[in-house]
Amino acid sequence: MTVRFWGVRGSTPRPIGSEELQDKLAAILQRVKPEHLRSSETRQKFLSKLPTELLGIVGGNTACIELRTNSNTVIIFDTGTGLRNLEQRIKKTSENIDEYHIFLSHFHYDHLLGLPYFGAMYNPRGRIVFYSPFSNMEQILKKFMAAPYHPVGWDSFAADIRFTTLQEDEALKLGGAKIEWIHRNHPNGCSSYKVSESGKSFIYSTDTELTEKDFQRTEKHVAYFQNADAIVLDTQYTLGEAIEKYNWGHSSYSLAVEFVREFGIRRLYMFHHDPLNSDGATEAMLKSARLFDKRLEHRNGKSPIIDLAREGYTLEL
Repeated sequence: MTVRFWGVRGSTPRPIGSEELQDKLAAILQRVKPEHLRSSETRQKFLSKLPTELLGIVGGNTACIELRTNSNTVIIFDTGTGLRNLEQRIKKTSENIDEYHIFLSHFHYDHLLGLPYFGAMYNPRGRIVFYSPFSNMEQILKKFMAAPYHPVGWDSFAADIRFTTLQEDEALKLGGAKIEWIHRNHPNGCSSYKVSESGKSFIYSTDTELTEKDFQRTEKHVAYFQNADAIVLDTQYTLGEAIEKYNWGHSSYSLAVEFVREFGIRRLYMFHHDPLNSDGATEAMLKSARLFDKRLEHRNGKSPIIDLAREGYTLEL
């Protein structure tokens, strides 16, 4: 399976500001030496050795992740503003995709903001299937599009739109992959989704406030999380922020690291980045998460690969 990150911020979009961009450019210029500018090859070599926090950006769009099964079935997790970048890529590659399967974690604005602008919804040849444990998701989505919040309503869509209500403890087969879900701790409710195919597994767990119960090695937790290949997990806060914002529905990076170690998850992608944090602050949280993981080396379990979820990143499993 192939996973692509199109939106990684939480709560609100966060465009990079001119001041932050200037700071990045100033830091790059401080590293430049005359020999770096001699040719296109030396310039490229110089750029390739720059740290990630200077050369790239984490991304400012809200939650949207694309997964392609081995049979090229298109699965989308949440429809935040990153959905528009997903659509632009499909247009650039001239792919002819008429069917999308959209799994909604919950219905807070940041996870829906891209949906009214998704061109596939207006394609009369298109087929869009929405999935959620909430049986009233159709009514919820139509309210989101109602006046005066949006200039056109749900009835402006021309695609064949369908809704599938997910049942408790019931897996779904889609494009050769198995899809499971589990409840997460978040205001108004939230769902995590797990995709398994050809011996590999990927978990999407946004808007998750980890508690002591989540670390309990119940039969359900072990079956869902144990030895997963990768998890995209809410790490919006530092531990101090998580304590201060108890019951806001988000986790600290330190709890996330402990969680993936507890269940032997191989890769952790820190997700739902705080919109108040600059790229620099978010990169600093990544460094802190890796250092914290090193302090846990005396515990059982192999150290996971830890990275930030970054817009445009592609993961092959």
